[in-house]
This record gives sequence, structure tokens and C-alpha cells, in this order.
Amino acid sequence: MSSDPLLQLLRRKARFSDQELADLLSSDKSTVAAKVAAWEADATILGYHAVVNPEAFGDTSVSAFIEVKVTPERGGGFDRLAMRISRFDQVVSCYLASGGYDLMVVAEGSDLREVARFVSEKLSSLDGVISTATHFRLKTYKENGFLFEREAATERLSVSP
Repeated sequence: MSSDPLLQLLRRKARFSDQELADLLSSDKSTVAAKVAAWEADATILGYHAVVNPEAFGDTSVSAFIEVKVTPERGGGFDRLAMRISRFDQVVSCYLASGGYDLMVVAEGSDLREVARFVSEKLSSLDGVISTATHFRLKTYKENGFLFEREAATERLSVSP
């Protein structure tokens, strides 16, 4: 995580107002606003999003984590193929990873068949893709620092001798 306290606050909660950020950092609103605007301009901050619980509004879409083994390209390594994969509409995230595979791709679809078609027809057929292994998300417990389930408040019974 960034060592800049302002970026740390924005990563935790992007809905802070400039004044709230200034108060938390013992700074002034105009300094905070200028810094954030500069980060947006130079692509340090790429965007903002809400973390949404899909079960809360009946979203039945499917997410999958796809391990992808690829052949690195001469002069380009993994970058060119990773960027090509990232441009597919179904791809939410794409990461270079260490371990038994090269890329971790997070894909979404309206149902299992749509994700399966994406993997078989688009992803696996790309030149340079050696193999894939698809893991479907069954349940989300925590995403981007937010817990999806609130622990039930348990009241302890008083113990008497």
C-alpha cells in the first residue's frame, strides 16, 4: 500500500469529502483537492467504485478465477498477451502471478455457460495460451477490505454460582 496517508484513506473509503480528508490529515481542503486532482490527471488514481454485495439485490451473475499458463513473447514477455486478455468484456481483472501459472484472470458472466464459452472460445484459443484452470466463486466473505457478512451479536448469559 502507498505510504502517502491521503492515498491510504482514499483506498479505504473513496467517498470522503475533500474537507473530511483535510480534517483527518490536519491539512487544508484546497491542498487535498489539488493533490487528488493531480493523481487523477497522472493516472495514479484510475477510478472509484463501490463494493456491492450482489446477494443484497438478487444479482445472479457468475465470477470465475482463471489460472492461465502462457508462453512469454520475445521482447514483450507476458505484457502484450496480458493486455490482449484484459480487453475482453468478460475480464474484470488480470494479474501477473508467481507460482504454477502466469496470469490470474477474474472473469464475469451472466451464467456458468457464458464464462465457459469465454474460456473455451476466446481465452484458450489465443496464440500463446498453453492452458487454463477455472475456479468459480461460490461465496464472497471479504472484498477490497469489506466483510460481506456481519457477525451476529451474541449475548452471553450471565453465569451465577
